[in-house]
Order: sequence, then C-alpha cells, then structure tokens
Amino acid sequence: MTGVRNFRDVGGLPTADGRRVRTGRLFRSGHLAHATETDAEFLASLGLHTVFDFRNRADQALEGPDVALPGVRNVNIPLSDPADGGEFWRMVREGGLDQLRGLLGGGRAAARMTASYREMILGRTAEHSRVVHALAEDSVPALLHCAAGKDRAGLSVAVTLLALGVEREAIVADYLVSNAPHNRYRMRRGGDTPEARSPEVTDLLAPLFDARAEYLLAAYETIDTHWGGVDRYLADGLGLAPATLEALRDRLLD
Repeated sequence: MTGVRNFRDVGGLPTADGRRVRTGRLFRSGHLAHATETDAEFLASLGLHTVFDFRNRADQALEGPDVALPGVRNVNIPLSDPADGGEFWRMVREGGLDQLRGLLGGGRAAARMTASYREMILGRTAEHSRVVHALAEDSVPALLHCAAGKDRAGLSVAVTLLALGVEREAIVADYLVSNAPHNRYRMRRGGDTPEARSPEVTDLLAPLFDARAEYLLAAYETIDTHWGGVDRYLADGLGLAPATLEALRDRLLD
C-alpha cells in the first residue's frame, strides 16, 4: 500500500505447542488516515470485522481520522492520554538541535521508550483485556493500528500473541519488521534547514522511531516481575478465563 505504513499479516507465527497463527485473521499497521482509494479497496478485500485504533485525540487531530471501510467496525481505544507528552512531541517536531540534545541525548530517548512500554503493560491492562476479549468473541478478522504501527499497536499485538501461546522470540522478530525502510513512520519536522536534517538530529530521534528489542523485552520483564509470568498476567492482569483463551485460540490458530 502507498498510503498506509507498516502493514502486515501476523499469520504463520509459531506457538509453543506446535500450532501457528492463522493467516488472514490478524493484521497490524500504521494509521489509515492517508490510505489511497486503492489502499482502501485492498483493505476492504480482507473481510475485516473490526479495526482497532489505539491513537489518541491528539494523534487524530494531527493525522486525521481513518478512512471509512464499508461494513467494518472501527473501535478507538486510546493507549496514551492526549495531554501526556504533548509538549514533548511538539519539541520533537519543532525543537532546535540544542533543545533536542537536552531532551533526547545521553540515552534519555531510549529510556523514555523503555519506560513507556513498562507503563503500557502495568497501566493499560483494562484496554488490553478489552482487545483480547473482543478478538475471542467476534471481532476477527481484525486490524490493530496506532500512528506508526510500532509501539501501541506493536505491544497490543504482542499481548495478543502471548495469549495465543506464540513464542516470545517469534513475537520479537515480528516486532522488528517495523524497522524495514518501507514500514517506518514518516515524521516531518518543522522547517527544511540543514540543521533540521542533520545526522545528529537523526541520531537523537532514532530511539523514538526505531523498533528495538530492548523495548519489548522490558515489557516481558515487567510481566515476569509484576505477575510472575505470562499465565498469571493473562489470568490476573487481563482477567482472561480459560474458556476465553480457548475461544481466542480456536479463532486465530490453525
């Protein structure tokens, strides 16, 4: 697709018990706001039941609403507060080099990303529970997306795959596919000055726009530390009963 970044089917990923995620059932991507007519025709051909949009109001104001897909339910479940980090992201888009050094340098950008993944695991159990329950009940085929399709969607896909019993290493491998050049989010910074396009600016911003294994591993570590492992996280954190997990696996696994 030309107007939708980071789209892929997560079918084929292996589970610990030898099964695989069924193709054509679970998709992930960046936002659909800039989908072309041809893109929309392709998306409509997938037979989607539900599109889960994890963007907040600020994202939607910046990028626009998703294109409408006939007969497809669109469910917005924001995974970050619209006011949280508003000034931070304004600085990312518009700040000068000195400001970016102070904001992102010295490992601060990567530390922010790691902390955000931990917080999404700890603080967004209700939202992740809602998604997984919906997928178990009636919402497939489904497309999960945020803005770039990397962080909020990436973690929601990871949680879903953990519930399916997919190997952790396979989840990381799929997550890292977001680093492919044709998948990466395109952010336009204010102005077209040499400084705005300098290699140092690119390096400072990289941790925000990279998919790094360390971010997802921090989420895994949080699950293990806080709940003692995936099984307790699914049961106690997300409230998933054995019957719900069985229904989810029946819908999404071969």
